[in-house]
Amino acid sequence: MEKEILLKELTFKAVRSSGSGGQNVNKVASKVVLYFDLTHSKGLSEVEKERLQVKLASKLSQDNLIIITCEKDRSQFKNRAFAEKKLIKCLEDGLKIPKVRQKTKTPRSVQEKRLHAKKVMSVLKQNRKAPNL
Repeated sequence: MEKEILLKELTFKAVRSSGSGGQNVNKVASKVVLYFDLTHSKGLSEVEKERLQVKLASKLSQDNLIIITCEKDRSQFKNRAFAEKKLIKCLEDGLKIPKVRQKTKTPRSVQEKRLHAKKVMSVLKQNRKAPNL
């Protein structure tokens, strides 16, 4: 994954932000919508594209676009930077290969301790019973 190439391929759109903010909201387009075309990206290898299509299937549109919106700040410039960071983080998380879990065996001492505790509890309960006459 080459970040410099990816950042050049991004398309941005400024939209009016929703929510509270007074008059500023009505006249300034501070919300940023980021579009990233996964299939036509030159910053990703074919293997990376396939992995991302599987991992990020819920975040992809029908045209294989990743759409990220950001309206965190009142500044369009800061929102653009936040959206870029969010995309890079999303792509890095999607490309991570999870470690294979190695099965571990329960230590013998732990098994013996458990069995011993069972025997002690069994004896304790047997002692509570009325003797058979």
